[in-house]
Amino acid sequence: MLEIFGPDGLIAQALPDYEHRPGQIDMARAVMRAFEERRHLIVEAGTGTGKTLAYLVPAVAAALGGRGRVIISTGTKNLQEQLMEKDIPFLQRVLPKSFEAAYMKGRNNYVCLHRLARAEGSPVLDGLDEVDYFDEVGHWSKSSETGDRAELSNLPESLSFWRHIDARAETCLGQKCVDFNPCFITRMRERAQNADIVVVNHHLFFADLALRNSMYGSVLPDYSAVILDEAHLIEDVASEYFGSQVSTYQIDDLIRDVGNVPYEDAAADREITKTSSRVMRFADNFWMGFRDGRGNEGRYPIIPGTFARRGEDGEMQSTPLGDLYVSLDGALARLETTLDALKEKPAEVENLVRRIRQTRFDLQFIVTGDDKKFVYWLERRGRGIFLRASPIDVSGILEDKLFDKIDTVVLTSATLSSAGNFSFIRERLGLDTADDLIAESSFDYQSQALLYLPAKMPDPRSHEWAGAAAEEVIKIVNATNGRAFVLSTSLAGMQSLYDLAMPELDYPCLLQGSASKGRLLERFRQTPNCVLFATSSFWQGVDVRGEQLSCVIIDKLPFAVPTDPIVAARQRYIEDEGGSSFFEYSVPQAIISLKQGLGRLIRSTTDRGVLAVLDPRLKTKSYGRLFLKSLPQCRVTSDISDIASVFEDRSKVQSPKSKVAGF
Repeated sequence: MLEIFGPDGLIAQALPDYEHRPGQIDMARAVMRAFEERRHLIVEAGTGTGKTLAYLVPAVAAALGGRGRVIISTGTKNLQEQLMEKDIPFLQRVLPKSFEAAYMKGRNNYVCLHRLARAEGSPVLDGLDEVDYFDEVGHWSKSSETGDRAELSNLPESLSFWRHIDARAETCLGQKCVDFNPCFITRMRERAQNADIVVVNHHLFFADLALRNSMYGSVLPDYSAVILDEAHLIEDVASEYFGSQVSTYQIDDLIRDVGNVPYEDAAADREITKTSSRVMRFADNFWMGFRDGRGNEGRYPIIPGTFARRGEDGEMQSTPLGDLYVSLDGALARLETTLDALKEKPAEVENLVRRIRQTRFDLQFIVTGDDKKFVYWLERRGRGIFLRASPIDVSGILEDKLFDKIDTVVLTSATLSSAGNFSFIRERLGLDTADDLIAESSFDYQSQALLYLPAKMPDPRSHEWAGAAAEEVIKIVNATNGRAFVLSTSLAGMQSLYDLAMPELDYPCLLQGSASKGRLLERFRQTPNCVLFATSSFWQGVDVRGEQLSCVIIDKLPFAVPTDPIVAARQRYIEDEGGSSFFEYSVPQAIISLKQGLGRLIRSTTDRGVLAVLDPRLKTKSYGRLFLKSLPQCRVTSDISDIASVFEDRSKVQSPKSKVAGF
């Protein structure tokens, strides 16, 4: 690897200011060894290691050396764009052998030519203001090479009609479609089939993994190895795709698509219209029957007895909500039978019947709710209601469908270990036999970072907490001249800190929710001495380099919300198995989240900053030592006057070579 990454290697020759980093070489060697020996590997590579090149170079070598196609899956859009727009083009210029790379997104990112043509004659627009948007999409679809809605940068992100024209799998007619050859999904697959490296995101990767060998088939081309970057997100994403879901939108879209099909038999058309109306009426009644969280967004458990209870006679009896489900299922069954009995079936009908059957199956699985390996819950988001059944433990599923099937799986992230080991991630994902490595960061945290822990703070659960936390925020922000993220573990905590601290600050203040995430980040970068109050959505996938972000303040240790249905189910599962959910799940999960927060602060060798954690449990609880042991070794202080010293003589650490630390 020295010929690539060494002081006189190919990269250094292409980038005169390139930094030689031992941690990067160690990681590249470990990844190459995993490919050669067909083993799995876990690598924690802190910010500044240069992990993307450290796994890309071995991946290209393996693909060109006969191992076959390599999939690279990421958790965030920012990293995908970095790979496709920066790192991969750079290697294509530098490496002696040429290779091909392709970028695949989820199917709903692409327009379906067949559905778009159908939509021109059906009511899919919410208002007259969308007519011009729809016309623009139509013109764009005729000239686009990819059909990716990201090209429509001048249109609003939330086009209400997009879900009626996207290329989602359940509506696809496959080779029966008249637009199969010009189809953007067909073209995307062709590019991927011809590529050595295919970049995807975790949602697409695990959606494909869950669908392989099913009625819908796979999306990704076959591959010999996969690299899962930002692997700390894997458990939650996998849990989403190996479960079941039925939503208001799903049934609405189904009935709309049933109504858009031209039926030649007039009598059948009338019966289908009548039955569809019954489905919608019963569906509306069914969704109205859910009272938990009404009027508020959030996740709520579906408790046993929601749909049926044991009566005084010992027999199971339907609840009123259970009766509404029976009516809805009966209407769906009638629609399924009517469509399936058509003699002259349009091409879309087979798909519609399949979708109805899948909807009925998923709904029955959720309503029955008797598989103890799953947690059943409801989510309210926007105007939609989502019923879900999620596996409590995905380790066995991943072992069976991924780790036992693929020779080499590399998991990497800046935050995978807790207390210096990988026990937590191995247990959660079922990776007992993988090799592991903690790659050394090139950052000097002793000189670049300071951890500030207030000398005295009340218990985070006390009434005095909010006022004391706001006072500390004011002192810290004044000491750093703004330039800070104030990150809370809850929306309520964020709002409280903002309301109490903002009037006392002489710096521009932004609040999450007042604009889109992208717009807030843009304003933060462009506004001198700005302060952003936000929650966990700004803890990862956010990159603000230089002096503009010099301080990250975290109000409380980021323990997962214990009332969240999935978190509660995982904790119960561990306790039922005789373990300690607090030390086996809550603490290591919070450690990894806290490390993500620190990762927002030091993004290059020239960055200097302060991480402030206002939670006194870091010092007062025995498990606080585990958190401190897991953070990069930097100076720790409880003296507010020490903060100013971090930014003294900043010019002494400036160097041209630090400009390429992103590699």
